[in-house]
Amino acid sequence: MKTSLRVGHMDATKAIMDTVGKLNQRRIAPLVLELDLTEGLTEGPPADPLSALLSMRKPRLADVLSGLKRARQDSRVKALVVKIGGQPLGLGMVQELRAAVVRFRASGKLTVAFAETFGEFGSGTVPYYLASAFERVYMQPSGDLGLTGISLEQRFVKGALGKLGVEYQVAQRHEYKTAANMFTQGGMTEPHRESIGRIAESITEQVVAGVAEGRRLEPGKVRELVDQGPFLGAEAVDAGLVDRLAYRDEVYDEVRKAAGADSLLLYVARYAKGALARKLSRPGEDVVALVHGSGAIRLGRSGRSPLGGGGAMGSDTICAALRSARRDEHVKAVVFRVDSPGGSYVASDAVWREVTLTRQAGKPIVVSMGDFAASGGYFVSMAADVIVAQPGTLTGSIGVFGGKPVVGPMLERLGVSTEVVTEGANAGMFSPTNAFSEPQWERVNAWLDRIYDDFVAKVAQGRRIDRDRAHELARGRVWTGADAFGNGLVDELGGLEDALALARERAGLPATATVRTYPKMNPLDRLRPAESSEDRSAALARMRLEAWGPLTRVAAELGLPAHGPLLLPGTWTIQ
Repeated sequence: MKTSLRVGHMDATKAIMDTVGKLNQRRIAPLVLELDLTEGLTEGPPADPLSALLSMRKPRLADVLSGLKRARQDSRVKALVVKIGGQPLGLGMVQELRAAVVRFRASGKLTVAFAETFGEFGSGTVPYYLASAFERVYMQPSGDLGLTGISLEQRFVKGALGKLGVEYQVAQRHEYKTAANMFTQGGMTEPHRESIGRIAESITEQVVAGVAEGRRLEPGKVRELVDQGPFLGAEAVDAGLVDRLAYRDEVYDEVRKAAGADSLLLYVARYAKGALARKLSRPGEDVVALVHGSGAIRLGRSGRSPLGGGGAMGSDTICAALRSARRDEHVKAVVFRVDSPGGSYVASDAVWREVTLTRQAGKPIVVSMGDFAASGGYFVSMAADVIVAQPGTLTGSIGVFGGKPVVGPMLERLGVSTEVVTEGANAGMFSPTNAFSEPQWERVNAWLDRIYDDFVAKVAQGRRIDRDRAHELARGRVWTGADAFGNGLVDELGGLEDALALARERAGLPATATVRTYPKMNPLDRLRPAESSEDRSAALARMRLEAWGPLTRVAAELGLPAHGPLLLPGTWTIQ
């Protein structure tokens, strides 16, 4: 019996020692960082329970950026391998990742991009643009390279609506504010074509320059290749755009061989969170506040509809977050991350006021623009100390439009009659049944003039230029970040990490100062009702039930329950 007990004790000891040995090996083994982009990335922390559920498997952009930044100095990290494909990423986010990869690559570590295909019988220009920043680019043998250039497509439904008996009464400020043109025009106006043409040209310049630098090709040669695409796999290798055709197992075997036989795979976001757990902010520590504002801008609280349609930037939520950061004595600077096509003028103005007050309080506030920061998205940004945008960010669109569809003739054609009882000469002016009268149309135009004049005046004030120059850059025109920078609408070209560095510098904080997302709330804050509008729990988002669900944006453009008059013109996808 004693022998049996002794053997059991020895077996248990050996098992414990083996476990300790394996844990120690994991602690010192070389690391290969991994990033899977097939599900996309999320901009910021989830704002509401539904967003948390939908983003469970998606890494956060901020975690990826901070992880790659730390990994540059970590001798354990030997390589980075990224799978590209699946959920498309916006151009601004792609440029954020490219910059982070270029810096990681400059530290002497291996970077590898792998895709099954760059566009399966479709365009893959932007995904390949991201891949070109890596030292090695691999593609599955059955894949293709859809490097075909940039196409911005616009549909016009005026003729179809006219056949249905629907007419639009819409005015805009000014000729480049083309959000309603798909309903009021039969094709592109000259300003419309000029604006979109320059956007496509600017983005193409950025893609060509990036691919040329990453693949060590002449820009002229890359431009020729764009016109020759798409490419079969073998053709892409011959052109020097792809290094080798290989399956995933072959790619990973090669990466791990280069990193070391005992190397371990670890997702970048997990790596970043492990570092964060070891570096929690200390009580009383001076920090930089990070406030995220994503989606169409509206009055009320941020949130997402369970029926779809994306999230919204609610003015109550964003204003409460900025107030919370401004009144926290340990917050020395604020970075406001904006990714929005615009929306409500009144909601945008409320956020603009909080940005202005933060700046007046002596706390530097830096705006970091994502894929979009246009119209209302530019409105909420323009009062910041510094505006940072990616070259491919769509911004500007300083203008306004307003009006309504007139569906009375269509209803009559369908046999639907409408009777109205009103008290007040203009009580029914916003009804879509009848057109505006002349006096009502005059009021609509007076309203648009007031909004445009206010917008331009605040641009001039925030950008420190005269009103005439602000009007010249405005008129509803959309600019890429590169062109906005050249025109003074943006101060710096870069991403979120650059904005955080600027905020730390302006506040006199060390380069390693902690970044804290605002509002910072514990689970109890999320459960208890807010004591007042000044309470930090007032910044919580909520779920919104919208009848249009995934068609919310279309409904807004049709003049139904619109988000507001400050919207980016059209819906553009850059692939």
